[in-house]
Amino acid sequence: MMPITMLVGGIFYNFFSSIGWLMPYLIFTMLFITFCGVSVRHIRFSKMHVWLALIQITGCVLVYLIVSPVHPIVAQGLMICLLTPTATSAPVITGLLGGSVASVVAYSLIINILVAVFVPLFFPMIYNHLGNDFGFLPAFFNILKRLALMMLMPMILAQLFRHFLPKINKNIVRYSNISFYLWTAALAIAAGRCVGFVLAQDATNYNVEIIIAAGALLICLFQFFAGRAIGEKYNDKIAGGQSLGQKNTILGMWMCQMYLNPISSIGPGAYILWQNIVNSYQVWRNRKNL
Repeated sequence: MMPITMLVGGIFYNFFSSIGWLMPYLIFTMLFITFCGVSVRHIRFSKMHVWLALIQITGCVLVYLIVSPVHPIVAQGLMICLLTPTATSAPVITGLLGGSVASVVAYSLIINILVAVFVPLFFPMIYNHLGNDFGFLPAFFNILKRLALMMLMPMILAQLFRHFLPKINKNIVRYSNISFYLWTAALAIAAGRCVGFVLAQDATNYNVEIIIAAGALLICLFQFFAGRAIGEKYNDKIAGGQSLGQKNTILGMWMCQMYLNPISSIGPGAYILWQNIVNSYQVWRNRKNL
């Protein structure tokens, strides 16, 4: 179902790109349904989260320093694939895989705040076209605002249902599998937006874009593998893989287009497909009990 959904989204990219405005509502609904089954009291921060954050922050700096002497735009595109915070839909996929949703939520809160602080400090050093208009506080609040709208609001709403409408909350949790079908709809939109975005780029940049997309695949696989390896040491393998591997690619593309060379946004754009292929494979294995 999931590969077919992405294929349909890619083929009919014009249609699915035109309904891209539905994506925030789908994610909000998926998160609300997932959070109805999670108590805030279960959210705990652990050493695993520290290691994951170190990989993201130090990894993006190292990748940029290594690649930028060869090609600065490619370096920006690959660097953002590491730096981009955990996807708002990561708790949903973690729940489908049977992992700790609370652990992913905890890491999402940590990494979003870290990125909101890190970006205004680091980006002016690597891209000198930002000018004096790039201030710490505006960039900080712009990034943090996206966290509040897409992560905190459904969490707060779900907790209100848990405490004041327990019967309704119980029924929502009972039918929580609907999140899977909402996710497949989001996959079609994500695939359509990715294909539409790539085709809209200048043909003269295709070689650079292909290199960035290929590099994004390697970084995607590395992050899922590293996250699962670290998570396994803390008995939290699924949450570790999703926390590090699944990215808020829409936020990543926005940061590229807002603060870096716009061509670099091909990195998170391609990452949309790679991470969803990996997640589709993981969900398939989980449903087949492999």
